[in-house]
This record gives sequence, structure tokens and C-alpha cells, in this order.
Amino acid sequence: MGDTEVEVAGPLDAYRQFLSLERDVLVLSLAMFAFSLGFQMTNRFLPDYLVYLGATGFIVGLFATLGNVIGAVYPYYGGVVSDRIGSRFALTVFGLVSTLGFGIWLASAFIDPIGIGDIVLEPWVWVFVGLLLAQCWKSFGIGGHYAIVKQSVPPDRLARGFASTETFRRTAFLIAPLIVAVLVADALIPGFLWVLAIAIFFGLIGTLAQHLLYETEADSIGKRFQGFGQIIDDIKALPVEHRPLIIADTLVRFANGMVYVFFILVITRIMDIGLTVTLPWMGTINLSPAAFFGVLLAIEMLIALISMAPVSILAERTGLKTVIGLSFLVYAIFPVLLIFAPADQLVLIALFAFSGLRFAGLPAHKALIIGPAEIGAGGRTTGSYYFVRGALVIPSGALGGVIWEFLSPELSFSIATVIGLIGVGYFAIFGKEFEPYA
Repeated sequence: MGDTEVEVAGPLDAYRQFLSLERDVLVLSLAMFAFSLGFQMTNRFLPDYLVYLGATGFIVGLFATLGNVIGAVYPYYGGVVSDRIGSRFALTVFGLVSTLGFGIWLASAFIDPIGIGDIVLEPWVWVFVGLLLAQCWKSFGIGGHYAIVKQSVPPDRLARGFASTETFRRTAFLIAPLIVAVLVADALIPGFLWVLAIAIFFGLIGTLAQHLLYETEADSIGKRFQGFGQIIDDIKALPVEHRPLIIADTLVRFANGMVYVFFILVITRIMDIGLTVTLPWMGTINLSPAAFFGVLLAIEMLIALISMAPVSILAERTGLKTVIGLSFLVYAIFPVLLIFAPADQLVLIALFAFSGLRFAGLPAHKALIIGPAEIGAGGRTTGSYYFVRGALVIPSGALGGVIWEFLSPELSFSIATVIGLIGVGYFAIFGKEFEPYA
């Protein structure tokens, strides 16, 4: 062989090549897997946890609105931090803070109401506090996530690169609700407390993995943050492809934000429907409504995983716009299909399988967001995009909660679908294609 250096293929090389997994994208994917287990085991079940702690439907809506505020504010500043100090250190800090948030959620169940004069702090208040921390890795870290993929994957394969991280993430989304279903098979509490403890563990694992394995040499460092004026400048500088996408995406997300946190309450409170299954060697198993909701989420994610990679590859032939538009359509019509569905297990399984198709367009959506951005500004571009969308979506949860609590759930879900369909139509007419996919 002489002095010729031979590169030995590692056991993950074939998988890396198929899903565009460069080392940093692989590390990010592993961290996403760990944190997504924690998020998906907790976030989708928190509305029922809030009701258990004494919250009303209106309070659940306010909880969704706080999540929208975080979704608007955190990504921009997270993108700024990521561009300035590098993705590795930014994501490590965000991971530790998120893990602390999981801990506060767990502690909420053991805190008695606290009286401060005429004001009583109910236990559900601490769930709000925990949300401010728990969303840090997911929301602050968005800019870092996008920047890592952009600097690791060729422009014409961005959708496939995001499909790799999304596949890891959605695999966790498939496993997580099944874990919850087992732990809350009889009732939400005390099983959900064990769920929160497991989320803390995975948060720590994800933080350690990304800090120890991520290589910092490829990090692109941007300019120093110049204050609120820079936010305005960055928003004005958003690529032309983003403008119709933001409008359509905002309408679809506003619609989804009105009802998203109430999906579990439709199953556990309105339909109050569980699942009875007979398995070989295990006999008949009766699942509580909360556990059945976990099974439905797992089915949703299974369809997402099956469809995501091939749809991302298809986007390379048909373009990003078509794939994103179809994803928006599923987002829009699912609420009205769910709220008017009969309380039948097979119908609900089919509906959540259909809902899984909305995730098939996520890699294409992310590719259209980050693709036009300049190298070194990927974090800020992504953060600016989510800042605009998130700011406009902020009232959606509260609006949905008011209609749910004081008018009717059916009206709330119907209005959401109408708003979502307006967004779908707008994107079909005015949406722009990313040039490498045209």
C-alpha cells in the first residue's frame, strides 16, 4: 500500500451517506433524539396534567399562549447567541436549563397552594414556570440546529439533511408516547410523575452527548448583537422566499395553536375513550384515555417516519413548494376532522395516522427557511423567521382557550380549520420555490 492513507469505513458510514449524516449532524441528531424523548413524553400530556392540578380550559389556553411567546422570543435570541459563541456551547447551556425545567414540572405535583395576601398560587402555576426553562433547548436552540445542518450539507440536499435530524427526532416521538402509555395505563397520576423523572434523565444525556461529541472547528461565528434595531434589520433582510412562506405558515400555525393543546382533552375529557387490546401471552389490556392518546401519538409518528425520508427525496424532483403545501393542508383540516369524529377507536387511529402526514413536509419547510440564508447568518435568519411567525401566533392559544371554555370546543376547532385553509390557499398562490429545487 506504500504511504497511501486508506480511510476505513465505520459502521455508521452507510447510514450517514443515505441520510446525509455528517459528524456534526449525527451528534445533533443524537441530542435531538434524547431531548425529543423528554419533550414528547411531557409536552403533549401537560394539558391533562394542568387540569389534574386544578387548571381550567382557559388556563390551558393561556399555557399555550405562553408557549407561543417563548416560540416567538427564544429562537431569535438563541440564533444570535448561537452565531456569536458557537453552536456547541449555546446548545449545552440550553440543554442544562431545559433539564431544570423538567425538574420544576415534576416538583409541581408536590407543591401545595401558596397564599400571598389575597392571591393564591395554585400548583399549576409552577408548570408555567417550568415551561419558561424547559423550552430553552427546543426554542433557543433552533438557530444552532439549522446552522449546523446548513454548514454540513450541500444546498440541493438540505431537505434530505433535515430529514436525517427529523428522522432521529421523530423516532423519539414514536417511542416516547409508548413509554407514557405504559406508565399511565391505569391513570395519568402517578405514572406521569415517572415520565417527568425519565425526561430529566434524557435531558442530561442529551446535553452531555452534544457537549462532548460536537466538533467546534466548523462553527461559523457571526457579528455581535447590536440590540433591538438589529432585529428590525434582520427581519427586513429576510430572503424573498421567506415572505409568502411566513404569511402562510403563520396562518396555519395560528390555527394549529388554537387547538393543539386541546387534542388530549378531546380524547380524555370529551370522548373519554380508552383502548382495550388482547395480546398473545399478555391477555387483555385496558388502557386509560391518556394511555390511548399516547398510542395515537405513536401511530402519528410512525406514519411521519415512514413518509418523511421518501417525501424529502421526492422534493428534490418536484420542488419544496408542493411538499410544504400538502403538509399545510393536513395541518389545516385535521382539527375539524378530530372534533367531529365519532368516539370510535378505529376512526381515531385512522385520523392520527393521517395527521402524521403533516410532518412529511417539515424537512422541506426547514430547507426553504435556511436555504436562502448566508453562511454565518443562518442562526439569525432562522431566529428572525421564527420571531416573526411566533410573534403573530402568540394570541392563538388564549383565543382557542376562550372559545373552548366559554363557547364550545366544536366552534374553536372549526374556526381553526378555516384560518388554516386560508393559509394553504395563500401559499398555493404566492409561495416561492428555493432555486436549487426549481
